[in-house]
Amino acid sequence: MSARCVGRVGAVEVARVFERNLTASARRWFPAFDAEALRAHEHWLCPRHYEPSTGNFIMPVQSFVLRHAGQVILIDTCIGNHKDRDGSPQMHMLDEPYLERLAAVGITPEAVDFVMCTHLHVDHIGWNTRLVDGRWVPTFPNARYVMSRAEYAATRLEAEQPETSTFLKNCYNDSILPIVEAGRALFVDGLDELLDLVTFRPAPGHTPGNMQIELRSQGECAIFAGDILHSPMQIPFWAWSSMLCSDPVQSAASRRALLERCLTENALLIPGHFEAPHVGRIRDDHGSFAIDFGW
Repeated sequence: MSARCVGRVGAVEVARVFERNLTASARRWFPAFDAEALRAHEHWLCPRHYEPSTGNFIMPVQSFVLRHAGQVILIDTCIGNHKDRDGSPQMHMLDEPYLERLAAVGITPEAVDFVMCTHLHVDHIGWNTRLVDGRWVPTFPNARYVMSRAEYAATRLEAEQPETSTFLKNCYNDSILPIVEAGRALFVDGLDELLDLVTFRPAPGHTPGNMQIELRSQGECAIFAGDILHSPMQIPFWAWSSMLCSDPVQSAASRRALLERCLTENALLIPGHFEAPHVGRIRDDHGSFAIDFGW
């Protein structure tokens, strides 16, 4: 394993690229939040994954880089720099050294073969593009950008509605539309396989076309879950959907199915926003779910 690799799934090296932390109130983020029920889990959640004194939790915004047989895959692209996200101080007009951190794991933008989007929310698409001479252009000029066809259709339709917020219109116009116009988009419909390595599996609920990305190599499996889970709190409390889920009931069903899949296949769970050590394996906990953190 190279020094720039944080873990391995079979023959595939996996590295993490950090952008920034977001802070959220658990009570606001999860409408079904129950502090009393959570108390029995504070011994393993606190202080890294939940802070009882404030009721807050941290969501790292991060990408994952896969390297295998000369191919480079980047999963989700964070928030991005210089983007108008007025109304969200934690995301507005950032100036983060993301590309420098990508270089630190040995990757230049030109080296990326595929950018894979679990979904098309603001904190997963930002570095799809960068500002060059006043225009938004693909950050990864040689990559195909893989996204759900249903997700793209829903996002485009939302952006075209007059009542849609400027925030959401900006996300589409500066981070998604330039990819399509450049001819770099590759749309998938579900259970699509790429490179005999990666499978896209529909997991709707957080967004209409949300996907989980399953990596298989040499008998091992990892599942990049995006925002099917935002916090380890949602492992025992899998019914807690976030305030941003377009269909909270379907989101909970997709979350439970994901956890069951991880359990039965001993798949490594790699969500989009878990604090260190960022990954883990699901185990049964008297009919519910628990996690053993780490590779």
